[in-house]
Parts: sequence; C-alpha cells; structure tokens
Amino acid sequence: MKQKLSKEDRYKGVLGYFEREHPTAETELHYRNPYELLVAVVLSAQCTDKRVNLVTPALFERFPDPQSLAEADETIIFPYIRSVSYPNNKAKHLAGLGKMLVQEFGGEVPATQEALQKLPGVGRKTANVIASVIYDIPAMAVDTHVFRVSARIGLTWRAKTPLEAEKQLMVHIPEHLVNRAHHWLILHGRYVCLARKPHCAQCSLTEWCKYYEQQLKKAEKK
Repeated sequence: MKQKLSKEDRYKGVLGYFEREHPTAETELHYRNPYELLVAVVLSAQCTDKRVNLVTPALFERFPDPQSLAEADETIIFPYIRSVSYPNNKAKHLAGLGKMLVQEFGGEVPATQEALQKLPGVGRKTANVIASVIYDIPAMAVDTHVFRVSARIGLTWRAKTPLEAEKQLMVHIPEHLVNRAHHWLILHGRYVCLARKPHCAQCSLTEWCKYYEQQLKKAEKK
C-alpha cells in the first residue's frame, strides 16, 4: 500500500518538478512596461489572456501612457475593449485608473500592493501580479486556476477563499520560488488541470496529486 503523502512531500515533489522541467515561467499577457501590464491584467479578469492580447495592441496605440488614458472617458475607451468580458465596467475602471495614476501617482504604476489596490479595477489578485512581475516582490496572485489546481493537488486544504489559499501557499512555498510558482500553477491549470476534465493521463504531477489518488481509489472500488 502506498504511503500517505504529507503536505511537505507534495510541495517538495510539485515544486521540484516544475523547477527542473520549467525553470522559467512568466505571464502570457503581452506588455512592454508596467502601465501596459496593469491595464492588461485589469482586462484579464474573467477573460482569457488570448482575448486580451488581441485587444491591447490597438488600445495601447490609442492610449500609450497613463496621461492619454486619463484624458479619455469610458465612452471613448469602450470600443477598444468591447470584445472582452464586462467591457462596460472595465471601460469605467480604465478611465478612473488613468486619472488616478496621473493625479495621485505622478503617472507611475505604484510599487506596493496597498497603493495598487486603491486603483479602480485593481483587487488583491491584480495587485499581487503587478508586485510580483514588475517589482519582483514575493507575492502569490490566486486566480481561478491557482485556486483550483492548488486545492486539487493538495497544496491547499479547506481554503474557502482566494485569500485563504494565498496564505497557505505563502507559508509552504520558499520565497525565491513564489513568483514562478504563481505562473506554474496558472499554466498547469490552463493547459493540463482543466476545470471540467483534468488531463490526468498527460499530467506529470500525479505522483504527488491528491485528486489523482482519490480517482485511483474510486477505480479500485468498482
């Protein structure tokens, strides 16, 4: 009978695999500077990175910096983002975000999670992405992929909210791996551990995965 894995074993196995096989990991959003990443991440809420990447070239050509965005209202911004999810709300967020960047932060993207979360459309997840990717601050942004994958594998347990999952992950992931681990879990959820039907047969993490263990036990009982 296979020995039951501890949380430490799971973390060691999963992180070790990713570090060996995917030593570099980064966002799939296209951007050239902190402002562009901030806008892209705001647009990516409940929307695919692929869709956002189709929208942002024209958007950034029209609004290349915070000042140009601050001078626009939502009705001007909306046509550029109409194909993303919740375009009305996001147009309002971007209009307000541009104005606040200029008026309160001198046209610069702030470097702390607390300051970032003051911006319209920026919640904890978005703030953590910017802090991590742009400013290299160890921050775990928990989106739907990270929340689902970490629970399935067994890296988190009984976490009812993204914040609970974030706190558990931050306790067990070494600080120097946190920023990459965020992307590892996102990409694994996007391409392998899908929401409706995870591709367990193609997954390299089954040795440490709690969900896979459960599926094997169910199959043995049949």
